[in-house]
Amino acid sequence: MNARVTLPASVQIAFVVFTLLLSVSVCSQLTVLVRLNDGQITEEQLEADSEKDIITVEFRQTDGTLITFLSDFKRHVKIFRALVLGEPEKGQSQYQALCFISHLDHGELIPSEAMARLRQKNPHVVRSADERRGVEELNMNVVLNMSRSWHLSTHIHNVCRDARDLVYTRQQDVKYWLDKGVEGSVFEVFPQSLNVTGLQSCSSTTDPWQPCACSYRLNLEWFPCQLKYCRGQGQNPYKCGIKSCSKGYRFSFYTPHKQLCLWDEDT
Repeated sequence: MNARVTLPASVQIAFVVFTLLLSVSVCSQLTVLVRLNDGQITEEQLEADSEKDIITVEFRQTDGTLITFLSDFKRHVKIFRALVLGEPEKGQSQYQALCFISHLDHGELIPSEAMARLRQKNPHVVRSADERRGVEELNMNVVLNMSRSWHLSTHIHNVCRDARDLVYTRQQDVKYWLDKGVEGSVFEVFPQSLNVTGLQSCSSTTDPWQPCACSYRLNLEWFPCQLKYCRGQGQNPYKCGIKSCSKGYRFSFYTPHKQLCLWDEDT
């Protein structure tokens, strides 16, 4: 029988502390109070996983819509998901999921390993962005094949599974990913007759079952977009904080009938 070796208590404690430090360096979560565009305050959850190289931002809007934004740095993919509360009196289900996929540009956010180390001194302070980056218009004219979405990013299926057939991207993003070696079977380009530029807008369509061009806007009110560097006594600058940004996105996309775009009546 092998003798059992018992480590000294000090070594065991050191091992546990080291393990905890390792786990913190891989994945961390931060809760930030953020003021929305309408003046209301919400809790924003920011999670970073430096091993998977992703950052997730999630918050609830004043109308109850849950917004999720995931950045996949390894695959240069960003995922927007909106869980919009339905209106049962208008024949809608409990909620409707929308997913929009776009190319992640270098420098849009701080790296995941920097986000994983981010802490805040005053968690009760309501945050406002240092820089406002305006509104980006995105014409979503390509549908993703969800059964093959893992070729683009393994995170798409988990984030967008409730959206079913309402997972969109753009032709210019598809070109970028194809050049990077992503399989073309992931994407399905809309025929010219279904291009949103040639369709009547859902807001001006009276027939609830008519195809139309839907529009959805969301705002990311606060996210770490750049690292700040300071100069000490030495020659080399060191990281000393972050710069925060806000940005709006307006997505235009085809929908098979107006009933799936009732919020457009209110905008």
